[in-house]
Amino acid sequence: MSDNQSEQTLLEFPVEFPIKIMGPNTADFIAEIKQRVTHQLTDLPESAWSQRPSGSGNYVGLTVTFVAQSQAQLDAVYSTITAHPDVKMCL
Repeated sequence: MSDNQSEQTLLEFPVEFPIKIMGPNTADFIAEIKQRVTHQLTDLPESAWSQRPSGSGNYVGLTVTFVAQSQAQLDAVYSTITAHPDVKMCL
């Protein structure tokens, strides 16, 4: 595959994009993830977030939905989230 082909994306930007983050169900974790994302997406409203605890209540699933302007922006948000040591999964 050529470099040009490997840089292509199936997404057409701008695109509304949800990211799901799983981690411990603690106020600190939720606040830290929100802070990391809003550092990248400065005009993100609180309504962009939803959360749902796991069945046992030990973990939380956070979803943030935003309009991604480019693949680079999307990659930067993912990198910021996954750099947190308590993130178990990011989809």
